[in-house]
Amino acid sequence: MKELVTIQVGDFANYVGSHFWNFQDELLGLAGDPNADSFFKNHDLNMDVLYRTGVTQQGILTYTPRLLSINMRGSLGSLSSHGTLYKEVTSFPSDVVTWTGKISTQACEPHKKNLFLQRLYEEEENLIVTNDTSGSSNGSQSEYQDKDIVESLENVVEFWTDYSKVHYHPQSLYELNGVWMDAEDFNNYGIGKDSFSWDLQGEEISDRLRFFVEECDHIQGFQFVVDDSGGFSAVAEEFLENIVDEYTNTPVLLYAVQGHRACTSLQSKKRTVLEDLHDAVSFSRLSSYSKLIVPLGMPSLSKGKVSKFLHIEDEKHYHSSAVYAAALHSISLPFRMDPIGPTTPASSVSGAVDLHGVIQMLSGQGRQNMVSILDVAIPAPALFGGQNEQSLLENLHPLTPQIAEDVEDMQGVECLTVHGAYASGSHRASVSQVKDAVDAAFQCAETNPMFYHLSVALCPLPIPLSFPSIFGNQVGQHGELMGGPITNSSSKGSLDVYSIPMAARLRSSNAILPFVESRLRNLHQFGIDRGAAGAQLLRGWGFGREDLEEMEEMLSKMVATLCPPQLSSDSD
Repeated sequence: MKELVTIQVGDFANYVGSHFWNFQDELLGLAGDPNADSFFKNHDLNMDVLYRTGVTQQGILTYTPRLLSINMRGSLGSLSSHGTLYKEVTSFPSDVVTWTGKISTQACEPHKKNLFLQRLYEEEENLIVTNDTSGSSNGSQSEYQDKDIVESLENVVEFWTDYSKVHYHPQSLYELNGVWMDAEDFNNYGIGKDSFSWDLQGEEISDRLRFFVEECDHIQGFQFVVDDSGGFSAVAEEFLENIVDEYTNTPVLLYAVQGHRACTSLQSKKRTVLEDLHDAVSFSRLSSYSKLIVPLGMPSLSKGKVSKFLHIEDEKHYHSSAVYAAALHSISLPFRMDPIGPTTPASSVSGAVDLHGVIQMLSGQGRQNMVSILDVAIPAPALFGGQNEQSLLENLHPLTPQIAEDVEDMQGVECLTVHGAYASGSHRASVSQVKDAVDAAFQCAETNPMFYHLSVALCPLPIPLSFPSIFGNQVGQHGELMGGPITNSSSKGSLDVYSIPMAARLRSSNAILPFVESRLRNLHQFGIDRGAAGAQLLRGWGFGREDLEEMEEMLSKMVATLCPPQLSSDSD
């Protein structure tokens, strides 16, 4: 087994992570449910890749994510930073001998648990009172309670912990001391750099990471998710630099996620310059410390092609983070598939590969510190007939912003994961059927990558109760796409949709050029040019001329590496 250690830095990153771990928790629960679909009970996924076993002081066995979450103080809502499994023991001295003056205590009211968290607490404490006099009355009562819970989550989610159904280890949840400001104010690289000192807090963070790494037998890498929309990118940079120094040969797959940015026609030029410079600086600094960086954050998910069968409210992090989390779940499946040998009987998975293997594939053409595009189909259409007027590949749409369409990259490489797919109608596709369909799609495509790797799993994406109501009217109970026009009727959630088929793809392609070029252009125009509008701002962030020229050189090399030969040759 090769373990993964997951790191989540920042508020939106933890919103994404909360959904991601809910999917894993749901898989664990369904695997032991005798009434669950057989695909969930025999998924051939090694959950120990993501989870660790432990034991409490009371001798109770635990199974918790191998996770380090970092966020600002006060971001955990009603959840204690020690989690819920290991009780925090706090002792106060009865006599204060070093102070003889008056003592005043200031305390704030703890956040109340919402209906979802109350239900979890009651279930775990065995305090649920049920009237099991008849099956029908019990069922209607349960249905009413679930509807109430789903409605409450749709209306009010203040923290990522509000919909988290997972137990965390006490070492997992770290709140930054001294960072109390609202997320809206913690909105750029400079603020993050000023607010966080690695010298003061870095050692404790390193110790927590070391706790998870040292108990791994054969760590395959770090799955790092950072909120790239504000100050946490500076925190992540410091952390990544430390990881690269301490774990030299351990690869980092970095997901730089951004939540929806409210943008109005009255937005000031100063605000636009700040955001453009933040994006340029953050991307340049973060990509220098990761083997593979995947930018995620469409300007509007609700208006994008990826939401053909979804109803998303962009301003709700609870909604958008669920889509990104589903994509991360799908693309990480190959990292925990049980390898299949030549004498192994038929399996429900194919195409296992570890994190190092994926990075080697995607950067195999000399594209080091590679920027990758993440595409997704949610839910994935059936392979043959019905809604599938286009091939599976044509139904994959980017979650990475500023991507060029219909470009051909003779050096392109793709890593594709398909799981829970339907052959047609409501008939699940076998592993071989998925392989044949994908091969046929590539043969018929107008442009093809130089190489692609396919991973297949029969297990679909489970939809937990806490998942938002974002599915459209055409999505059936198990994610099958039904006929009829797409309407703007009320959305479906976990009470109507229990699982969905998914397809996700990481690709190394020069289609990412507009994304990199925009950051290079903005850095030069607003930060380096004579009289640049953001020069003083960058000096306030602590960057001198040499720092900016170094970032510019790095971005220029990225562009040169990605440029097709015909674009980099002389055209005179």
